Amino acid sequence: MNKSVSIKMKASMDNVLRQCLVSVSAVVVAILLGMLLILLMGKNPIVAFGALIQGAFGSANSFAETLVKVTPLLFTGMSYALANRCGLTNLGMEGQMYMGALAAAAVGIFVDVPAVLHIPLCIIAGFVGGGLWGLLAGWLKVRFGASEIITTVMLNTIAIYFIEFMVTDPARMMEPGGVSGQSSPLPASAKLDILLPNTRAHWGIVLGLVCIVLFWLFLWRSKKGYEVRVSGFNMQAAAYSGINTSRNILLVMLLAGGVAGLAGASEVMGVQGRLYAGFSPGYGFDGIAVALIGMNSPIGIIFGALLFGAFRAGGNRMQMKAYVPFSIVNVIQAIVIFAVVASQMLLEIWGERQLKKQPKQQEA
Repeated sequence: MNKSVSIKMKASMDNVLRQCLVSVSAVVVAILLGMLLILLMGKNPIVAFGALIQGAFGSANSFAETLVKVTPLLFTGMSYALANRCGLTNLGMEGQMYMGALAAAAVGIFVDVPAVLHIPLCIIAGFVGGGLWGLLAGWLKVRFGASEIITTVMLNTIAIYFIEFMVTDPARMMEPGGVSGQSSPLPASAKLDILLPNTRAHWGIVLGLVCIVLFWLFLWRSKKGYEVRVSGFNMQAAAYSGINTSRNILLVMLLAGGVAGLAGASEVMGVQGRLYAGFSPGYGFDGIAVALIGMNSPIGIIFGALLFGAFRAGGNRMQMKAYVPFSIVNVIQAIVIFAVVASQMLLEIWGERQLKKQPKQQEA
């Protein structure tokens, strides 16, 4: 018995180490190719990446800006990872983020209560707004068999344009004489406090880390989380074993959408102070890369969010100091995604070949 447990633990550790190696290798390859591209542009890649690191971690203010970028990526990365653990592909974090921001802004503007109640209410509203938007995609899958990949992408567009419509003041969210395209400012009672003095870093990062802990507890320390992970391995086998997969799909899409909605709420309450049209530079889509490079694990998501947050925070300084366009950061991120996915495919192929070899070895 002890030998069997030891073998399982060793196999698990080998798998974790292999996944870490895949992520680190993907980042290294992406950075090297990025440096090559910068060199081909006639710029100095050492100077460029030095400026990027300086812009991300070179001072207290730079680090604070990195934390500002990391915060929404924690939520959107968790959102993708949670759905993926159930065998679903949620590409709707951007739209869920927008709907969460709308709900949080509405409660912030129209509800007048003390801060001790106002902030929690706005956070809950953000979760509910994003959660219902994610639940809609889950319901379409359960009820009609619609692919969540297609529906979540379509719902992204609907959500983005719906927010553009809402900030033209059909719901009276603008202040009298205000600028079209943005809501009234949130009152102080609905804003997240600053975490680091004289910076923009806010308490949303703490909320994100708390959610990471809850994400781990749900998936690895609860019965429902176990059912979700089993469904992720094989949805049909889970259904045959008595697991209600339809209910799990609805629950997971609700939770995934809600977590993405918290990204929107944290941006509105902690950074913008009001709802803007097009307030997100693509945090929802970056969350896919964060989850992939983090292998859908809590620690991995933190690492991925910190990496991509540093890219976003340091990219502007790289552009100003080394005259390298910010778009090179997007290229590096794309290479990271490609490298991670390609590595995973190669590992799966290698694993299948190893399984095929085992019967032959046993016969010999």
